[in-house]
Amino acid sequence: MSVGRFAFVLHSHLPYVLSHGRWPHGTDWICEAAAETYLPILRVMNELLAEGYHPKLTIGISPVLCEQLSDNSFKDEFVFYLNQKIHAAQHDATEFHRHHEANMLKNAQFWESYYSNALIHFNEIGQDILYEFRKLQDDGHLEIITCGATHGYYPLLSRDESLQAQTKAAVKNYDKHFGRRPKGIWLPECAYRPRYEWAPPVPIDGQQKPYLRKGSDEFLTENGIEFFIVDSALLKGGKSIGVYIDRFDALKLLWGQFESQYHPRQEETDKSPREVYLVSSAPEGKKPTAIFTRDPDTGLLVWSGEHGYPGDGHYLDFHKKRFPGGLRYWAVTSAKSDLADKVEYNLEGALNRIPENASHFADKIAEILSGHQAETGSEGILVAPYDAELFGHWWFEGPHFLKEVLKTLEKNGAVATTFLSEHLERTNPRKIISIPEGSWGEGNHHYIWLNQHNAWTWRHIYESEATMCRLSKWWQEHPREQSPQIHDALKQLARELMLMSASDWQFLISTFAARDYAELRLTEHYQDFKRIAAVIDELIANKKVDSGDWQYVIDCMQRDTLFPEIDISWFAKVEFPA
Repeated sequence: MSVGRFAFVLHSHLPYVLSHGRWPHGTDWICEAAAETYLPILRVMNELLAEGYHPKLTIGISPVLCEQLSDNSFKDEFVFYLNQKIHAAQHDATEFHRHHEANMLKNAQFWESYYSNALIHFNEIGQDILYEFRKLQDDGHLEIITCGATHGYYPLLSRDESLQAQTKAAVKNYDKHFGRRPKGIWLPECAYRPRYEWAPPVPIDGQQKPYLRKGSDEFLTENGIEFFIVDSALLKGGKSIGVYIDRFDALKLLWGQFESQYHPRQEETDKSPREVYLVSSAPEGKKPTAIFTRDPDTGLLVWSGEHGYPGDGHYLDFHKKRFPGGLRYWAVTSAKSDLADKVEYNLEGALNRIPENASHFADKIAEILSGHQAETGSEGILVAPYDAELFGHWWFEGPHFLKEVLKTLEKNGAVATTFLSEHLERTNPRKIISIPEGSWGEGNHHYIWLNQHNAWTWRHIYESEATMCRLSKWWQEHPREQSPQIHDALKQLARELMLMSASDWQFLISTFAARDYAELRLTEHYQDFKRIAAVIDELIANKKVDSGDWQYVIDCMQRDTLFPEIDISWFAKVEFPA
């Protein structure tokens, strides 16, 4: 008999970087994640199965990431990247051998083996990472949930058509890659907004007049999505601890500006993150959507590089790298250590720390769920959601921890692992509640994605949303004047808008992690959008389009090739208007 259920939920996402640079920002991001996170997660899941375990893991893969992982240009780029890393390790090994640096030589040899094995693994699975995840889902060991198509920030987009397109594209893309419809979604940044008279935080055409907006939940239930995940403070109030603030000093400075304006909701003691609730903000009686709540007690144990397991001095340090190859040879040492004070990494010493950390985490889960059962007399669920890239990329030993936790829970038997959809069906919740607007940022506010550094991005997005809806509506209303040229250009216009709308750009600007790249990317998509829109207006007016302008549209189509299934009607009319 279990004392409760546990769900590991990993969210995999990267912005569209194919054909948009390589290093330091661009395709190296997705190659790093594939080598350090996606392939290792596949490896540990298959190792667990080979060892006779029955793992259950929930993983969200954003549609824009699906498109990239399935693109042949990524596959070619990844092979090049892995060979580059292998050669870097060999170069470092030669130098360490010459200098009689025995431990560093051992580390270099580890890296050569690591990337060589990744290349072998990638080729063995036919260079198809997505298909391997699909197989695990089809065999009942994985539940894959979706996300907003390009990770658009739902609460701040100005048009319901945009939320509709982000959701419908996600469902259609999921079916294309996984052969079924998604049951759940990871709302980008876990950000939610209920239905209300919404005013744009950045003026549109100089005005901030409120207008009725549908709630994020409405788009989900309309498209057959049964559940999403929220932060605990959105469920029951109280102080929120942001998941990113511990990793980015720039966010701490930003939060300092907003903290005085932040007043936590009084905590509602009648609600529990161990329970599943239904949410509906629609007055007309639509089917509600279920919510699962991020556990507030175990989150920092894994998220925090200062207070959690990743801060253990034995683990590989993320920041210190050896150039020109960019490989990492040093340990965390301590959370307060300067880069100059980092000691050499010892793989065996690091892996020896995993069992203790995993056992502590498993015990904490059992303790929390036992307490809930003793208090309520029923089995609760503990949901532990994290960015997938935390496991392997940020915390190199993370996949080993993931494997050990799943093993420990199954061996102990007190806590049963579960899929979210499975638990939803098991519990069949009936209680419908309301939750406020917010995200999983510090204070549950939007300040990371809307502040003095990135407010200008929303002006571009709001202007482009209005243009997209205007041109799409024309397309719907003038069937006799439609042409393949206009259709192709409109689909590309929609791609550029959706890429421009990715929440990654505002996040990267706020954290200063890749600010120049984010500003450049958003500006480029905005400029491409405007030029394509001008071409469409000329085609509608039956004007002769300059050959150079049309070639520009073609070049955009060949560069940003994602979502061939995109539908112009998504932007023309809201299916169920507010």
